[in-house]
Amino acid sequence: MKVVVIADIHGFQQRLTIPAADVLVVAGDICPFGTLEEIKEFGNWLREQPCKHKIVVAGNHDAPFQHEQESAQDALIGGAPGIIYLQDSSVKIDDVLFYGSPWTPTFMEWHFMADRGVAIRKKWSMIPEDTDVLITHGPPSTILDRVRGVPLGCHDLLETVLQLRPKYHLFGHIHEEYGMTRRNGITFINASVCDGRFRPVNEPVVFDL
Repeated sequence: MKVVVIADIHGFQQRLTIPAADVLVVAGDICPFGTLEEIKEFGNWLREQPCKHKIVVAGNHDAPFQHEQESAQDALIGGAPGIIYLQDSSVKIDDVLFYGSPWTPTFMEWHFMADRGVAIRKKWSMIPEDTDVLITHGPPSTILDRVRGVPLGCHDLLETVLQLRPKYHLFGHIHEEYGMTRRNGITFINASVCDGRFRPVNEPVVFDL
């Protein structure tokens, strides 16, 4: 199974070249400003991409998915086959279980925020034990999560991931840490398209599952 993953697109999707693949994963922050029209435009672009399945998870910039979820899903999917929106939910494709969650630790007044500790642990406790590919918007603590050398990822998410041991953990959110690493038998991918200055300079990440 060939998988392409992108995150933190922020309206720059037209600048991306997506290779043909079985699955395209979008790990949040579709929108620059958080409007239904931006989601509709992204959905129109998504339908044109050469991937059989397209899995989308929201991020902290994607307000409509939290506050008007039905309208946001309609804007994204538009009746097209193959587009799957995951919000604390999963989908199985060719015996591979993908689970997606948009939550990140509380920061300012963004969307899909949960306080560190009990509140966010409740979100991570929903992840199935047999998850093969975990998709979250934000990173786990100390893994591709640093801004100016400071780790900003979620410690509770790290504990959960190390316990469940999915094959892959895909995320974005921290633009400065685009890249891939491997720890404890798990491949971690930060697929942020935009860099720290919101410039769309990073390529989609491609891997075989």
